Amino acid sequence: MKVKTKANSLLIAFLLLFAISPDIHAEDTDLRPVVGVAWRSDQESESFVATCKAIEAAGGRPVILGQVFSADLVYENNMLVGSTDADGYLTAEAAKLIRCNTWQGSNVEEVMDGIPAIVFPGGEDISPSLFYSPQPVETRESISPERDVSDFLLMSWCLEKDIPTLAICRGMQLLGVVSGADMIQDIPLYMAGLGKEYGYEHRNEPEAPGAYRGFASHDVTVTVKDSLLFRLTGKDTIKSVPSWHHQSVRSVDGTRLVVTGETDTASEKIIEAIERPDKTFVLGLQYHPEIAVVREADENSLIYFTAIVNMARNDGKGMD
Repeated sequence: MKVKTKANSLLIAFLLLFAISPDIHAEDTDLRPVVGVAWRSDQESESFVATCKAIEAAGGRPVILGQVFSADLVYENNMLVGSTDADGYLTAEAAKLIRCNTWQGSNVEEVMDGIPAIVFPGGEDISPSLFYSPQPVETRESISPERDVSDFLLMSWCLEKDIPTLAICRGMQLLGVVSGADMIQDIPLYMAGLGKEYGYEHRNEPEAPGAYRGFASHDVTVTVKDSLLFRLTGKDTIKSVPSWHHQSVRSVDGTRLVVTGETDTASEKIIEAIERPDKTFVLGLQYHPEIAVVREADENSLIYFTAIVNMARNDGKGMD
């Protein structure tokens, strides 16, 4: 078994080394299954690049999608005009328009033309004005209101059309927001409000103000055997996942979501995986399997990308 694992890791490393750069204009002779990668303006981030490489390592062709624009908001040079507050967050009025009208009138169908499956990668915080129960801003970190709008419209369309979807970190949080889940804006503040000491299990504490916060590592307990997560991993506990987040889904009560993975943090359950069992394949992961694929050639993390590539190969009808 160790020999097989080592051989598989070497194969993954080889595929990553010779990975073809994601290109929306790739020639039609490329017969690899197409997997869309939801748009973000910063396409050089480690997580975004790793997501594309992981799709390629799984045998797919990542296609970076275009920005989705709301017909209800005003743009100039692809940037929102009059829809953000002084701190750059989406205003309550703009967020309400997005929540109420979702994707209607947008360019989402053009963006998704020919895309049978999609990955929503990690990234910035989500404007709390978009939450099902909107909240005032508690902490100020990196944001992108244009991406908030684009992702919300795209996710709502994908759910309605039953597009196979893998949502990672911010993507999982977005899945929660679109599905009506309750959210935690900042885990350290949330834990402090409960009177509990937080050890930064989900994102390393910076060594100094403004310093880079590296990926933390923790285990994930699979809570539902009849789930995509268990079907893919076959494990009760997923060991040492890369983690980099301070926001999370707090509760899925009253939604169509099901919690299928969690971790114990200061005796509180932090949700690590959610699914929409009413859909063919919708899986949200709070952790970063793409990082383990690229940094460690980890075959156990590649399985999520193999699954979404197989969904694309079968035109959304199954993983086999």
